[in-house]
Amino acid sequence: MTPTPPPAATGTSHAVPGPDNPDTLPTARYVEADTVAGRVRGLWRGEPGAGGSAAFLGIPFAQPPVGALRFAAPVPVEPWAGVRDALDFGATAQRGDPGITLIPEPSVPGDATLNVNVFTPVVGSTDAALPVLVWIHGGGYVSGSPASPWYDGRAFNRDGVVTVTISYRLGFDGFGHIDGAPSNRGVRDWLAALQWVQDNIANFGGDPSRVTIAGQSAGGGAVLRLLALPAAQPLFHSVWALSAALADVSSERARSASTRRAGLAGVAPTREGFASASEETLHALQSKATEPESGDRLAGVRGLLEDGLSWGPMVDGDLVPEPTIAALRSGVGADKPLVLGATDDEFTMVLDSAAGKLRFIPAALAFAKLDVPRERRRAYLADNKAQRRKGTAAVLGRYVTDVVFRSTVVKVADARGAASTWVYRFSWPSPTRRWALHCLDVPFWFDCLEDPHVAAIAGDAPPRRLAAAIHGAAVALVRGDDPGWRPWSDAPGTTRVFGGAASVPDVVADGYRSVRALVLPPDSSFDGDGPRDGVRV
Repeated sequence: MTPTPPPAATGTSHAVPGPDNPDTLPTARYVEADTVAGRVRGLWRGEPGAGGSAAFLGIPFAQPPVGALRFAAPVPVEPWAGVRDALDFGATAQRGDPGITLIPEPSVPGDATLNVNVFTPVVGSTDAALPVLVWIHGGGYVSGSPASPWYDGRAFNRDGVVTVTISYRLGFDGFGHIDGAPSNRGVRDWLAALQWVQDNIANFGGDPSRVTIAGQSAGGGAVLRLLALPAAQPLFHSVWALSAALADVSSERARSASTRRAGLAGVAPTREGFASASEETLHALQSKATEPESGDRLAGVRGLLEDGLSWGPMVDGDLVPEPTIAALRSGVGADKPLVLGATDDEFTMVLDSAAGKLRFIPAALAFAKLDVPRERRRAYLADNKAQRRKGTAAVLGRYVTDVVFRSTVVKVADARGAASTWVYRFSWPSPTRRWALHCLDVPFWFDCLEDPHVAAIAGDAPPRRLAAAIHGAAVALVRGDDPGWRPWSDAPGTTRVFGGAASVPDVVADGYRSVRALVLPPDSSFDGDGPRDGVRV
């Protein structure tokens, strides 16, 4: 890349990440840093020594996965001469935001989709050795973008944390089974990006021995998958998982989806066959290849609840030798501190539009239609009486939330045993969307409430004390400190409640009791002091 000349003087304005109104942005100047592949030029936002930070955007960590490299494992980027501009976000694997999240996640066209963005409060100091946060975006493993203004590292930079956001291949390109191609290409992208951090972050003021990985939704599932991945263990030291959505797709299910997609595309189910189909063709078939062939929408819901997400890391017996929770139970990642939690009503809002139709249908009958076993549905409804009083739609939505997200919190914490694990709930309800819903916690976690997109999900006056609390806990973990409450691993059930009602303590003894029917075998019994048989809830 031919470098552009630097501005005439410090303080020249330039488009930089931040709120939509460029007039509100601080002045910026060019700054430079070295990587193992060559020197890069970024932008300093704010005045030196006055709480500003630098943004280096779109730095490639691998060659563009196109042509002969399509469906290949990531290949290290070729070195460049001179100074390469890192002034704008790189291309994203997402091709048009499908709007499946409530987070602004722009799509950027182009082929060089394997890139990182670095935000740092120090430039040119290789001995600063600040702790590092690496963020993996969500989007169901099929969408999402590291270019979201919510993922800007300003607030973490303010608190002395270097922040990196990474990209990875999505959907079929990243996770589909292809005969003749390496499996789990998206997982390999995560590993390559984390290796880039190890090799380069000291030049941006970071300490490669103090790397925390974090993510939300599919990104939360990604960091749990990495925590449970033997090959990833040298690349980070702690983990924060927000609303983790695990995949752990079986090889049989992945092969079936691949064969079906090949048939829909009219190509052979091989690397050569899929390579002959355009990216646009395969992308258009992404959802169709995993829909129930009967067209029964209820069957699709049952499939999600029983089998999980259609795309995502595959248990291939090679790079990913076993499912996430099984690996955690066997002790993989036990030396690394983990914080994980979920919002109280991640997906409850998806049934709001059906509340009128569902209000005349008994909850027990609705659960029977979803093939929930009788004893399990009876136990679940008994443990969720408060939600049940809000109507059948509300309790069904909570059930989907609990199966996909909240029960995962308990299963993971239980599987970790004595390994340092802290659990929380995000309970503050959105004033615009009614529930403590999916994605609502992200702007609080990043402490970016001033972004204009936040009002749509959190109202015009989101509580800054809540942002200070959860962001502060995140900073503490990244720095290597206790996040601020008693760990689940010391007292199973202990849960920090962020944004709960005034009548709810900040820390409760059994914060996920309402999901116990989804975690325990149907014939498990309880006494007055809690679960029997050593099972944690």
